[in-house]
Amino acid sequence: MSMTFEAGSRVTLLFDFWDVHGPAGMVLSVFVVLLLTVFYELLKVWKVRLGKPLEQPTQPTFPLTLPPPLHSSDSLSESSLAPTEQAAPTPSPMNRWRLHGIQTAMHILQVTLGYILMLCVMSYNTWIFLGVILGSVLGYFIWFPLLGQI
Repeated sequence: MSMTFEAGSRVTLLFDFWDVHGPAGMVLSVFVVLLLTVFYELLKVWKVRLGKPLEQPTQPTFPLTLPPPLHSSDSLSESSLAPTEQAAPTPSPMNRWRLHGIQTAMHILQVTLGYILMLCVMSYNTWIFLGVILGSVLGYFIWFPLLGQI
């Protein structure tokens, strides 16, 4: 196995059965690797999204009334002008364990997929390497704007 990058259309990726022998197979393999990388970027966003409900602090809300005049006998009480906290529902311990289990499974999937992609890059094929890079760019471009909406 060569330890330098080469741009040929013959490569064995990960397993003996994923043996590429021509341009059509290389295009298909690059496409599969690109999709796996886009999915890897999606997993990163999903993991952050799952952690958000527990991490978001409650936002104080203020009444939408004008402050009362200074020497008014019918003024609002001070307690009505204080910010009110919207109580966030506290997840039950069972729901927290379920969420933690889902996050753990997603982490396992993300780490496994990351190592698979790393091993694909370690085939030292230029086209596979470019597939991983373009998949990462495309995945970031598609999925990370969703984090701003969370």
